[in-house]
Order: sequence, then structure tokens, then C-alpha cells
Amino acid sequence: MTSPFTLSASAPNCSSQVVGVMGYSLDNSADSTFVTGTDVDASVQASAGVHTVHVKAWTASGAVCVTDVAITVTNSGQGGLVPPYAITNSNLESLTNWNATHDTGGAGGASGWTGLVTSPAMSGTARVFSESFRASGDERFSLSFGDDPTSMNFFYDTWIYLNGTSQRISNIEMDMNQTIPGGKTVIYGFQCDGWNNSWDYAGDVGTSGHPHTGWIHSQQACNPREWSINTWHHVQIGYSRNADGYVTYHYVIFDGAMKPVNATVYSAYYLGWGDTLLTNFQLDGYGASGSNTAYVDSMTISRW
Repeated sequence: MTSPFTLSASAPNCSSQVVGVMGYSLDNSADSTFVTGTDVDASVQASAGVHTVHVKAWTASGAVCVTDVAITVTNSGQGGLVPPYAITNSNLESLTNWNATHDTGGAGGASGWTGLVTSPAMSGTARVFSESFRASGDERFSLSFGDDPTSMNFFYDTWIYLNGTSQRISNIEMDMNQTIPGGKTVIYGFQCDGWNNSWDYAGDVGTSGHPHTGWIHSQQACNPREWSINTWHHVQIGYSRNADGYVTYHYVIFDGAMKPVNATVYSAYYLGWGDTLLTNFQLDGYGASGSNTAYVDSMTISRW
């Protein structure tokens, strides 16, 4: 819902007693708004994100009844989660400088190609990513689309279409990299992990002397082989960083359903890169050998 939203509630009875006062509060706030009588009809302000509305009723004899309602608030801008002053790069799939390479950090081997197609497409053209693999090999497709060392908040938004080859996909990876002041590269990694059936995020899994990025499983479920085929799926990811290179992965929204992640990890490394903003779209194979294909449309990354 959008903010402000309307809260309507009624509680004529609580524990078989007549209600005299009702009230409501948001999340863990100690402040409650009270209304005399058995009805609430209020306009409530809330920031974008996931919240819990607590609706309460009291009787003259001291009985208390509470109902908690989970809500997702969108305020303004793209998806309601991007402020109007954000810098937005839209239709990144339409740019011509995409590159394909085998991700040697993964298993097996792979090759791939990418190009623009008119079908399937939502906006007139979409980009097809195609991989041939052996031993569950990985093919990474990369695009450099600018540079911005200072932005700290990001919203990744894209549409993905899978066909019958989805049963040959183990993971779909959607990353962004940013060089920041001091020369480090922040890796914002996110993937739908069909090996562990989870949404994963990237972070430092090494030691203080030998930092190393790796995948960390969230509590949110995902498996690309379970996505409906021959239809467009909407993936939106929100994350931010601080000046030291700690990244907070806030949530992923899949086909309109927000799934909170709320995990903070260190994810900045000296890679020797120049200033860049770079996004990766990667397909990982599933099985001894085969091929798979994914289509991407309306890929947008906003930052502020």
C-alpha cells in the first residue's frame, strides 16, 4: 500500500466485555494513538518497507485485545521504493556493450552469447542470454554503464522470462559492482540459488588477512527451476552500503511479494579496478551438460 494509508478497525467486544477505547501503533513504537469508542478510522504515515500495525482495544474492566497486521508500504518513485531525486539508468538490456565470459570461479565449463530479440519482449525488444555448459558450468554476462563512487543506496529492478530450458538452470545471478573512494570495489551480489533453494547474497567469508567473497544463504526461498515458464517475472532488490564497505541487503521483491533479508556483511575489496558501475547477469548450468536461455527486459538500476 502507499503512504499515508487508511486504517479502519472495529472492536465492539473484547473478552466478552464492551470496548471503551481503541488504539493503534506502528512496529516497536512506544507511542500509540487512542480513540474513544469501538471504531478506528485513521490516516497513517509510514516509511517505505515492511511494517507491523498493532491494533488494540481496551475495556473498562481491564481486558486488552490486540491484532497485528503485516503490511508493505510503497511511497513514491519506481516501485514506491526509490526517491524522486535518485539517478536512474533504465533499459540497460538495450545497451550494446554487454560481454560474455565463462565464470572460472564456478564449476565446469561454459560458453554463451547475448543479443536483442523482439519476442518474447515487454518493451519492444528484450535481451536474450544463452548458455551452453558442461559439469554445471557458469556463464557471466557483464555491462559497464557508468561510474559513481559516492552513491550508497541502490534499487535493482528487472523482468526475467524463462522457457522450457529453465530445468537446466541451477542459479540466476544478478550483481552490481561499484568502485568507491579509496579504490575498493563493492560487490553487491544476489542470486536465486537452485542448489540450496534460497535467495543468496554476497559477502566476505574469508579471514581478516585473506578476505574472500562468497555466497550466504538467506531465509527466503528461491529456485529458478520452480519459476513458471513462458511468463515474465519481476525481480526487485534493495541494498545499501556505508563508507567502510559494509553492505546491507534489505529485501527482494519477487512478482510483487516482498521478502525481507535485512542482512549486513562486509563486501569491499581491492580489485585494482578503475571507476565503474558494472552489472552482471549470470546463468549457472544444472547437470552434466546442456544449454539454457533467459530473457531480460526493462532492466533498471537506481541509485542515491
